[in-house]
Parts: sequence; structure tokens; C-alpha cells
Amino acid sequence: MVFQTQMAMAQSGLSFIRDAEIEHTLRSYATPLFTSAGLNAQDVSIHLVNSNVINAFVAGGQRMFFFTGLLERVENPDQLKGVIAHETGHIAGSHLARTQEALRNASTKSILGYLLGAAVIFAGGGKAGAAVIGGAQGAAQKSFLKYSREQESSADQASMKYLQDTGTSGRGMVEFLRILGEEENIHYGKIDPYWRSHPISSERINALENQVKQSPYKDKRSPRKDVIALERMQGKLYGFTKGYRKTLSKYPDSDQSIGARYARAIAYFKYPNIEKGLIEIDSLLNEFPTDPYFHELKGQMLYENGDPYGAVPSLKIAAEFAPYEPLILTLYGQVLLATGDDHYLNEAASILRNAVAYDPNNATTWNQLAIAYNRLGDIGNLSLATAERFALLGRWDKAIFHAKRVQENMSPGSPGYLRADDIITFASRRLSN
Repeated sequence: MVFQTQMAMAQSGLSFIRDAEIEHTLRSYATPLFTSAGLNAQDVSIHLVNSNVINAFVAGGQRMFFFTGLLERVENPDQLKGVIAHETGHIAGSHLARTQEALRNASTKSILGYLLGAAVIFAGGGKAGAAVIGGAQGAAQKSFLKYSREQESSADQASMKYLQDTGTSGRGMVEFLRILGEEENIHYGKIDPYWRSHPISSERINALENQVKQSPYKDKRSPRKDVIALERMQGKLYGFTKGYRKTLSKYPDSDQSIGARYARAIAYFKYPNIEKGLIEIDSLLNEFPTDPYFHELKGQMLYENGDPYGAVPSLKIAAEFAPYEPLILTLYGQVLLATGDDHYLNEAASILRNAVAYDPNNATTWNQLAIAYNRLGDIGNLSLATAERFALLGRWDKAIFHAKRVQENMSPGSPGYLRADDIITFASRRLSN
């Protein structure tokens, strides 16, 4: 789906969300910074946490997490690039090394669990948060969530270098630190600073301001395309997470900007008022007929309103213009299967195979691929896709069961047979731990 919630934790209100466009925008901002830091951009994974908390952090190796509250709060791309540069500094500096090592092989779901107690506290839950983080894991969670002032200073210095290398002004970073400082004073003033993941001080901000003044890029601003990309991202987040009335209040009909029309299209779709939603998204498509993400949204709108056949043309165009976006390919394959038309079966299986090739860690894609193989009568690949899905979900016993079925239906030494062997070995080790 365009905007899908994964691994929801009902008690905490936290979840991960996936969206092809938002992930693409963040990666487009981040890739030059990763390169400057000597990192392979493809090795750094980006995750979105659905929470109003204003925060970002790195954990478990090269995994970068952004709270949607932060993405909605930044005022321009330079501020967001400053945050990304700073978090990149933490990765390159191997900060929180001991905790990172402990979490290196943890799933993103497990890492989200570590956030639970702190998120309650950040939201003003005080005693409730303390209760959540109580017990044996408390010390580990505290260590996981806290950067020292020394590490913050180191990440600041590194971020200034990365921004300078990419011809980006550091002014946005200073602006956003001031915003964070104000937010902490308003919301968290009486909370133990130990729980603040990024300590902020006037000395820290002043030191950065002095560096910005010496930069030849101090007055340079991000290009217009980056500004529009941020507006689109913020409109999309608002439309999906804030509800119909709030979205129309923030983005009234008088606002004909791209981000506003995008937000209204989503708000009408979710309300639901599919007719008005289609009017808004069609207005964008008339202006931007090759935009894959607008076509993706239209396809989702039609599909989720019971018209998978009507969704196919939009998703076909989206996949043509974004052939390497696994989330778009997954939705396209899912919709082809949902038509119930056997004419689409082989095409759906091919599209979903491409999707898992680009992103093998999406359990939803493996599930859809299993459905396709089941309808094609391919028991061996059905079992393999199911084993992959259960392995991603941490259902080790079921992963082993289906991997063994693979070996009953595939030739020894074949790629599928060998992959099943890997799943059995890995899952057995996890069960024994």
C-alpha cells in the first residue's frame, strides 16, 4: 500500500510506517551525506516511526529512524538535511558502540520495543513511562536512548563537514536545534535530562553558529525541487495520520499548492469521499502526468474502494515510471491478484519477484507472492515464499516447517532448495537461543 502501518504496538501507540515516496525523499536528501561520511548509502536503512514525538536516532548498526513528528515539524529541507547529517555523524563515529553491538542483529520490531518506555515519557507520561521501562531492561534502554554531550559535539562537527562537502548550508541545522530546544523547554522541562536522546545547550548551538558563519554556503538554500518534495511529504503524512477535519482545516480549498492538494486527496480518500478524492488527485495528475507517486495513490484509492480493475492502469503507469520501488511493485502485484483474473497471474508473480529482489525484508510482499504461487499450483515456490515470510516475522517453527516442504518439492542443489536449507539453519539457531 502507499502508506502502510507495520508492527503496530497497541499499548505504546508506536508503529512503523512504509511509504515509497517518503522513503525516496529522505534517501535523496541523505545519499550525498552518506557518501561524504564514507558510508555505502545502500547499507544504511531508513525507518519511519509513527509518533508525534520530535526525534531521530540511529540503532543496531546502520539503521536510521525518523519520528513522523520530526518530519512534520521541520520548516525547510535544510533543517531536515541537518538532522540527517547529524545522525550520519553518529553512525560514522560508532557512537553507542556497546548498545549498537547488542542490537546489531535485533529486528526493527525489537528496536521499537526499546523505544516504548521513552516514548511514553516524551509524550508526558512520566510515571507510566517509568513503569514501562522498569525491570532488568531499564539500564539497557537508558543506554540505548542517550547520547553523551561529547558524542553530540562529535556528531555536530562531522555533520558540518558533510554539509560543507555537499554544498549545503548548516544554517538549517542550527535553526532546528533551536526548535528542539524550545520544544524541550515547553514539554519536557521537568523530566530527567537523562532521557533526552540529544542533549541541547546554548554552547552547542553557539559553536555551530560560528562554523556556519565561516562557510561559503551559509546563505545557500535547498533547490525548489527539494522544497516541494518536503511539502509533499508533510502533506501526505498529515492526510494519512491527522484525519479528515484536521487536514481540511490545515489545507483548505483556497490552498492550491501541490502539498495541499495531495493532503486533501488523501483526507477525502480516507474519510471516505472517493469522488472528491479523485478530483484532487486527478488535478495533480493533469499537471504531473508522469509522477509515479500520484498514480500510486490513485491506484490505492480505487483498489481500497473495491475497484481493483480500475486501479490496474494507474499502478501500471506508476510501476513503469518507478520500476525499482518495491512498495509500488508490491501494491501493483497485490491488485493484479485481487482482480481474480487468471490472465494476470504470471504477470503478478513476475512483478512480486522483482519486488522481493529489491526489498527481501517485506513480509507482505512474500505473502502476496505465496498467494500467486498457490494459484499457479507451484507448491515448491509457494512453500519457499511462505518460509521467507515466517522467518521475517520471527515465527521460526513455521519457517522451518515450510522450508522442509520446499525440499520435498524441489531438486537437491537447486537455488530454492539451498535457500530453504539456509532458512532451516538460521531458524533452528534462533529457536535454540
